Amino acid sequence: MLVPKRFLRWLLLPMLVLCSLIAQAEPEGAAQALHLLGYLGADYPATVAGGQVVDSGEYQEQLEFHGVLVGLIAALPANPGKAALEQGVAGLGEHIAQRRDGEEVARQARQLAADLVAMYQISLTPRITPDPARGAALFAQHCSVCHGEQGIGDGPAGIGLEPPPANMQDAGRMARLSLYDLYNSIGLGVEGTDMPAFAAQLDERERWDLASHVAGFSAAPGAARGARFSLQQLAGQTPQQVAVEQGAEAAAAFRAQRARPPQPQRDAQQLIAFSRDTLDSSLAAYRDGRRDEAYDLSVAAYLEGFELVESALNNVAPEQRKATERVLMAYRQGLQDGLPLAQAAQRLEAAKAELARCAGLLGGDGLSASLSFFSSLLILLREGVEAILVLAAILAYLRNTGQQRAMRSVHAGWGLALLAGAATWALAAYVIDVSGAQRELLEGSTALFASVMVLWLGVWMHDRRHAAAWQGHIKSSLVGGGGRFGFAMLAFVSIYRELFEVILFYETLWLQAGPAGHGMVLAGAGAALVLLLGLAWVILRGSRKLPLATFFGVNAVLLCALSVVFAGHGVAALQEAGVLGLHPVAFFEFDWLGIHADALSLGAQALALGAIAVFYGRNWLAARRGPAASA
Repeated sequence: MLVPKRFLRWLLLPMLVLCSLIAQAEPEGAAQALHLLGYLGADYPATVAGGQVVDSGEYQEQLEFHGVLVGLIAALPANPGKAALEQGVAGLGEHIAQRRDGEEVARQARQLAADLVAMYQISLTPRITPDPARGAALFAQHCSVCHGEQGIGDGPAGIGLEPPPANMQDAGRMARLSLYDLYNSIGLGVEGTDMPAFAAQLDERERWDLASHVAGFSAAPGAARGARFSLQQLAGQTPQQVAVEQGAEAAAAFRAQRARPPQPQRDAQQLIAFSRDTLDSSLAAYRDGRRDEAYDLSVAAYLEGFELVESALNNVAPEQRKATERVLMAYRQGLQDGLPLAQAAQRLEAAKAELARCAGLLGGDGLSASLSFFSSLLILLREGVEAILVLAAILAYLRNTGQQRAMRSVHAGWGLALLAGAATWALAAYVIDVSGAQRELLEGSTALFASVMVLWLGVWMHDRRHAAAWQGHIKSSLVGGGGRFGFAMLAFVSIYRELFEVILFYETLWLQAGPAGHGMVLAGAGAALVLLLGLAWVILRGSRKLPLATFFGVNAVLLCALSVVFAGHGVAALQEAGVLGLHPVAFFEFDWLGIHADALSLGAQALALGAIAVFYGRNWLAARRGPAASA
């Protein structure tokens, strides 16, 4: 019986797809070949000068590495351009043997590397924007013992090594290395030297972070302004290439930017797509047993994607924002708990389904005019209310008790916070890009600090709710510098914490709104500012009519409640940044009060409530003992 041709075609289709995927995969040995081409291009120019060998040991190593390169290229899969590539590698070997000019050999090696990348479709771009701050910690742990703290090769373990550890501040050598070359060297090591391979110790993201930090040793941070480069350019090109094509100023900017890669500017749809793609990469890493990398990718999917559209989404459909956040955290928790692959994949599909709903709600190109206006209004209003409550309470408190000098300190505190906020905006817009992780870290740390400060002030007010106690305190400490400094510090922290979030939220909203929506963003911010000023005026004016004891008591309760809210928000932010682990429990959530269904977040709030109970209980006991002692 003959099999129908249509059936054969359907039977062969999966096999053809599988073969296509195999063909598109990075061939074995390609990374090693690229690594050797990068090494030859970077180190040969310092080995031969004017046709004479400067370092015979290094020159012999160049010849040996070329021999290894020939074998790697020969072992690559068949490709229409492979013969030309082999011929080019052979020509490179002849030029090394003939001791040709170093720059000529370096250009030839770089061109062969570009041909290899194009021929076998090798990706040179990291999936997640490298974080040099993480890389600095990794360098101190793994590299400084040989390369020294400043990367000049003077570490204690590097003494007597032959060849000596590389000097990472050698601008000439670093100009011939791409960020991918550095990443590759970290993962594969350097044959014939004491530079080990770190692929087994550091995952892909960590190696990119470390490469970015290493690139910073030969960069001037202040040179980042000017030409802007994409992440693909920063990873695949060298400063030398940029200098030839665009000049020395652009090359300096390139060095600075690859040492601190800027966050890609994406609209809402691109951010959600990034989250989806990064989650897929996370599951692939989990499937391969690379659990730490899988977890890192799940954190990045949230911080560099979904977290940047949360504000706009919250103004359209807050329940959808919460639902998406929950499934993203559940997937991350599953990786942390070591769930079976099938269950982790189910959680991933649930997360991707929620992300798809978010994409539909946020629409296509840019936000609508009304959404831009209300998003802007609610961002400033939501973030400003807490700061206004704290600041207005402090000012009203001091005004009602005639402490003008202390009020001046408070004004100085929030004034400095405004200046610090302006400096943060300038840094975020023109010098560095603040990543989602950095935002959550600062938000979490300032929230916890503010929780402690606000709790202190609430208890302090409660202690002095009676006129006699207040008069005694005036005579003792408030008129001194310590009390005024405490108020100024609290004003600074309260305002700057909210300003930092506002700046970064508006930076994202400005991009999402597009040029047509910029006017509505500004209008929304202006409306919110008017409302906040009105709220502050009402609170200050209303506080004048309250008796001193009542006013103190109300403010004390308000500030203690805010300390509990800040404690919950602070821990949640650190969990979102991946600093603290997740510990979900069966409990209700109320975001406005900082209540999250997590043991750590609830524990922090319970600790704040416990501290309040202890302080208030102490005061209650002291009040009862007073009359008893007088009797």
